Amino acid sequence: MLLVIGALEPGRRRFSELRRDIGDVSQKMLTQTLRSMERDGLVERTVYAEVPPRVEYELTELGRTLIAAVDPLARWAEEHIEHIEAAQRRHDARILVS
Repeated sequence: MLLVIGALEPGRRRFSELRRDIGDVSQKMLTQTLRSMERDGLVERTVYAEVPPRVEYELTELGRTLIAAVDPLARWAEEHIEHIEAAQRRHDARILVS
């Protein structure tokens, strides 16, 4: 959810743009996250009657209130990304050995 909020902060995005901006996320996981956020009133989904269909997502007013809370978490993650990735590699190596 945090990554979606960050990706939608600049404005409306199509699904493919979100997926590209977020990076390593499956279509299924992104779809589930967007649906959950839409249900919670954080994201608005707009479907345009075009061929092919065009769907865009944007933060609602309520969703935009989360930006101030997410920014410090994003900065923390950026500052500690090397430690996080090292921990992930150690974890993955243990799983492969098991």
